[in-house]
Order: sequence, then structure tokens, then C-alpha cells
Amino acid sequence: MNKQDITNFDEKKLSSLLTGNPAYRIRQIFEWLWIKDISSFDDFSNLPKSLRNKLSSLFYLPAMQIKHQQVSEDGTVKTAFELIDKQIIEGVLIPDGKRVTACISSQVGCNVQCSFCATGKMGFSRNLSTGEIIFQVKKLNSIAQSIYGKHLSNIVFMGMGEPLLNYKNVLRASVILTDKNGLAISPQRITISSVGIADAIIKLANEKVRFNLAVSLHTVFDAVRNILIPVNKQYPLDKLRKALQYFHSKTSNRITLEYLLMKGINDSEKDASALAEFTKAFPCKINIIEYNPVKGIAYQKPEKESVGKFVDFLKSKNLIVMVRRSRGKDIDAACGQLATKINRHLRK
Repeated sequence: MNKQDITNFDEKKLSSLLTGNPAYRIRQIFEWLWIKDISSFDDFSNLPKSLRNKLSSLFYLPAMQIKHQQVSEDGTVKTAFELIDKQIIEGVLIPDGKRVTACISSQVGCNVQCSFCATGKMGFSRNLSTGEIIFQVKKLNSIAQSIYGKHLSNIVFMGMGEPLLNYKNVLRASVILTDKNGLAISPQRITISSVGIADAIIKLANEKVRFNLAVSLHTVFDAVRNILIPVNKQYPLDKLRKALQYFHSKTSNRITLEYLLMKGINDSEKDASALAEFTKAFPCKINIIEYNPVKGIAYQKPEKESVGKFVDFLKSKNLIVMVRRSRGKDIDAACGQLATKINRHLRK
């Protein structure tokens, strides 16, 4: 009998596989899985040895070993994790005053292939399981406590991969992270970031999730977005706008629009005016991010003057605008830079 990943089962299913064990034993198992830092079933110290042996015979834990770690001059920490099948993913810790944000991955690689993003150049290997997502968070939380002396305050699905193309596992992981019997993180401190998979956004809306939604928009012209984010051909801006309107109508959540400014591509007053018009469809806030150069990709960082003009125009339209400072650029941990030098290093 092939062993299965124990984190793929909910309490009801696990109880049916472990017949004869009382409900409190199943709850104890889940407490070990989702709250405590464990590496084997032998760590489940309050379970009878017979039950630990049973778990070992039927299941495996989603092993995740720290393969490499880099610390930026600004305090950002990037960690490469090796999974059970030797695949590599990356997670980033970003300290900011009293807060520590974990930027986590949802896939090994990415198949969206945004033209400005290093991760997209890797190709796609597979989705992360629910357990791999949770264990990644737990590992990063331990690292945060060790380095900063603080627990995680926020979690953003902005690492490797498109979260809404791993919908089931990302949603289940988010539910577990916010469960009072899990890590008990406030839903308002979790952000799922997508390039705009409109059908999945509508599905999220129907589930009335309380998590935050961020959309990597970057332009409101289909011809340009088709080049920057090829999946736009499947989910063009009109379809995306309607999905975001629907999401707000069902959840009442204000949506965050991520806008990566690139010199000569999307940083003109015409672009700013079109963006302001697009935002009339639903309440939102806009995060402006300056492009982070990636070796082998021709896009350039915008001029400081054009950034100022772009932001000032949006603010003149009474929009909520934040200029997000890129962190960890010196270790390739900033937006769009994950899985470049570090993965080449690990595979030598």
C-alpha cells in the first residue's frame, strides 16, 4: 500500500481511516499537524506508540528542509526549501516595524509566464499540497521568531506560482491558517494575489471568503496586457473587471490592485488616466511598485519623475495609492525576482 500525504485529509476522512480511535485523538493529530513544528510522527509525543506506528505505516509528512538562506541588507530573509521530491520553492520574510510578513509560494515554478517575471521563466513543475503550504508557513514562522523575535503578522500568497491555479489547496490552507484550532491568523491578515483568473475569482466570491484579494493588473489596455500577462487572452480586462465587481458585491472586501511601473510600457499619464477609469467599477486601493530588473529581461525601472507624476495623478482622482518599496532586491527576493540565482546555485 502506497503511503499518502496525511495533510490531504480532513478530520472526518482521517477518522474513517483510523477507525477505533476516539475523536480527541484525531484532534490531537491535527493539532500536531497544523500548529506544532514537527518532522516525523515520532514527534507526536502525546499519542500512543501503536497509533504513531499506524500513522507511519499509512501516511507521510510533507517533508520540507531548509536548503539555503540569504539575508538582505534591509533585513529581508529569503529561504529555499527542498520538498520531498527534491523540488525547490522559495519563501520570503519581510520585517517592517512591529510586523513580519511571509511571502509564500503556492506552486513549484509557474505556468502563467508573465513576461517581466523571473519565476515564469522557470516553467511549471507542480502544485504545492495543502500541507506543503502550511508547513512552509510554520517554517517561516519559526525563522521569524529566531531572527526577529516575532511571530508572523501577515501572510501573502505572492511567492512562486499563481495561487488561483492551485485553488483547492490554497483555499484549504487559508482556512486552516485562520482556524481557531489551527494557527488562528486573522483572515484580514492573509492576502491571495492573482494575475486575474476571473473564473476562480467568481468562485472565491461565491464562497464569501474573508481573505484579502490582490490582482496584479499592471495595465488596463488588453493589447499591452496580452504581452505582459499572456493569460489575459483567456481572461481579458472586461471579464476581469466584471469578476472583481462581483467579488466585491459578494464579500464587501476592498480589492488591492498591484501595478508594476515599467519605463515606457505603462507609466504615462494616459496609462494613469485609464487606470483611474478602470477603478470606478469597484472600491479598491492601488499599490504602485517600481519594476525590479531581472537578468535577461529587457524591461527597465521607470524614471523617478514619471513615478511621481503617475502617483500624483491617481491621488488627484481621490484614489487610495501606496508606493510599495521593494525589499530584498540585493538577494533577488523582490517582486518578480524569485527562483533565479538561488535555483541555479542549488542545481549545480
